[in-house]
Amino acid sequence: MVTATGSNLDKNWIVCDNTATSAFYGNCYTEYDNSGDGDRIKMTTSFDGGLTWGASKSTGNNATGLGGQPVVQPNGTVVVPIANASETAIRVFRSTNGGSSWTNATTVATVSTFTVRGGLRSGPLPSAEIDAAGKVYVVWQDCRFRASGGSCTSNDIVMATSTNGTTWSSVIRIPIDATTSTVDHFTSGLAVDPSPSGSTAHLALAYYYHPVANCTAAICQLDVGYVASANGGSTWTAPTQLAGPMTHSWLASTTQGTMVGDYISTSFSGGTAHPAFAVATAPSVSVFNEAMYTLTSGLTAGAGTAPVTPATPRDNAFSARLAAIAYARWLANGGTEGGEDSP
Repeated sequence: MVTATGSNLDKNWIVCDNTATSAFYGNCYTEYDNSGDGDRIKMTTSFDGGLTWGASKSTGNNATGLGGQPVVQPNGTVVVPIANASETAIRVFRSTNGGSSWTNATTVATVSTFTVRGGLRSGPLPSAEIDAAGKVYVVWQDCRFRASGGSCTSNDIVMATSTNGTTWSSVIRIPIDATTSTVDHFTSGLAVDPSPSGSTAHLALAYYYHPVANCTAAICQLDVGYVASANGGSTWTAPTQLAGPMTHSWLASTTQGTMVGDYISTSFSGGTAHPAFAVATAPSVSVFNEAMYTLTSGLTAGAGTAPVTPATPRDNAFSARLAAIAYARWLANGGTEGGEDSP
């Protein structure tokens, strides 16, 4: 059990080292943030497969953030992609000594987002996975490819990758549809098959979407989609609708809007992908009918033909400019820098 003075511990995610040749085989790591301390990032390690847990530790630069998802490479290195506290950047930190200490949190990429319409709660938290060779894949919602007239028109799901957790690829756009479409894509959950790797890695991506991005709560239609890649994310399948349409009035309400969860997730089992996502139907009187679903038969990671789109310097400059504006607004509304590098 983890406690902290003035704590409000949030958004935990756990992973265990399952590689028998790793020096830290059997260690488990959990990441969470303390929202009672400005979203301070914390890591806790178990050295006995989760039976007992050690003291909480901060990153080397005492960073703040949200929604970290740790993954473990075959050599035992733990890589933790995470959003910064203002959700204007994706950052990363690591441990190479089995969780005894953690590096500084550094920036993978700035984030620019289109505000999901209809009052739906959704933010650019990362979804992270790893292949058999230790390559790390991170996806999040981002609007840098959909700039028009100096502002965003909708979000794509984008991806960055790394083989060591320190050097990252440029941001690429997953080609679910054309950048001229009206679709807004958000709240994504990525899976990577644990057996293949590199150019044969199997990726499966589930996500929510509005077919028309600029909608109001009364008319927004919420759906769940799925795309996959059988070549490490170089090309992708055409999208498949898994659920929906749902209306926002069917969804549970929070102080930050109606909600289907801050995350969804996808996992491989026996070579097929199993997304987990919320589906709502019309309430009965005053009782909500909203639950978590998956597909019992699983989904294949097919050999799609739609190529990814790399970001241009103009796209990245637009993203950095929007991120800086969003960060300034966050500070003005009471956010704290938390000691980490600027977005």
